[in-house]
Amino acid sequence: MSESSVIERRAARVLVVDAAGRVLMLQGFDPADPGRRYWFTVGGGLEPGESVAEAAVRELFEETGLQITVDRLGAPVWSDVTEFPFDGRRYRQEQQWFLVRVPSLSVDRSGFDAIERATVSDVAWWSLSDFATSRDAYYPPDLPSLLRRLGVV
Repeated sequence: MSESSVIERRAARVLVVDAAGRVLMLQGFDPADPGRRYWFTVGGGLEPGESVAEAAVRELFEETGLQITVDRLGAPVWSDVTEFPFDGRRYRQEQQWFLVRVPSLSVDRSGFDAIERATVSDVAWWSLSDFATSRDAYYPPDLPSLLRRLGVV
């Protein structure tokens, strides 16, 4: 795949953390490689004209049912750039991360779009020890150290 075939994208990611210090993770797969499952945080790409914070609030509602305002969201706690394949395409994604604390949350997946309904198979709350003992892939791979730096766990 040539460099010009990489799709540039901006995204918002949300670390949803409950009162027990666990982070909400979603399990999914790439339609081009359905046998390889992995875990990731809430979030997704920006829509045209949308700010990163607006995208985070929208994605949070669509993927969990939790409604919050941009003001409650606060400032990003981290940013990074990642590259990954998905559905036969290669993406380079600049992303900003937000932290949302909740006492608890019963996840409502009814707001999933068609691709999420087809590729997201599970949701779970992960503790720091879950990251240490899991044999499953999760993204970003340095998420446990980020959670420690943020004082989340």
